[in-house]
Amino acid sequence: MKYTTGQEFISELIGTLVLIAFGLGVVAMVVLFPATPAIPGEVVKGGYTNIVLGWGLAVTMGVFISAQISGAHLNPAVTLALAVTGRFSWSKVLPYLAAQMMGAFLGAAIVFAVYYGQWIKVDPTFSQTAGVFSTFPAVPGFWPGFVDQVVGTALLMGMILAIGDHLKTPSAKALAPVVFGLLVVAIGASFGGMHGFAVNPARDLAPRLFSLVAGFENNGLVGSTIWIIPVVGPIAGALVGAWLYDLTIGRALKNESAPSVPAAAVQEAG
Repeated sequence: MKYTTGQEFISELIGTLVLIAFGLGVVAMVVLFPATPAIPGEVVKGGYTNIVLGWGLAVTMGVFISAQISGAHLNPAVTLALAVTGRFSWSKVLPYLAAQMMGAFLGAAIVFAVYYGQWIKVDPTFSQTAGVFSTFPAVPGFWPGFVDQVVGTALLMGMILAIGDHLKTPSAKALAPVVFGLLVVAIGASFGGMHGFAVNPARDLAPRLFSLVAGFENNGLVGSTIWIIPVVGPIAGALVGAWLYDLTIGRALKNESAPSVPAAAVQEAG
């Protein structure tokens, strides 16, 4: 069935909203409920492992709800890489990017609304918890974080294409959301320290914009260029990942699936 651009827009918006709501929600759980209880007997809500697993599940749920209609890009870097490599129509790029940014912004707003009561207890001036919404570098400077984002997103994009080529039958496609979620868990567990494994411009920039609108200080936008790394790095990484995949594994698969020339045709040509 062919869906309209409007239906794909809504699907991509909802999928990204679900992704961000679950993803930022788990970060809020960890940050706003301290690992060392302030009150004896208070339940500890978890740490980095929770964040990695939570983001993996967030991706799974976002893909589940939107894959059938929009293909569940949920990431401007993925959309651009698919368009550059001829897998996606350029006419749909802007609607998809807009849907992803809007969905991520709304997802951040939902998390803020749900946790507002706890937020004003932990950080009443909104001066210390902007990191719930967006990523920040562990090492100062542009290049450490940029390299991290390029590598992480190149792995993400290459594996997305590999998974897509591998899971082509209807029964296998049902596994795709789970496998994509596990992919994000792997990236977070292996490459999450340097810059928070954003690997998605919408995941970082749109919630960061919300944090600015909501009045959070130290948001990485005002008087800072930190926000550039998780925007430019993932785009560059996705292009690199798609190019390398097409140059290696993708080319081999394409050659293997190319129709062979019938023997009679070869004899006639001779």
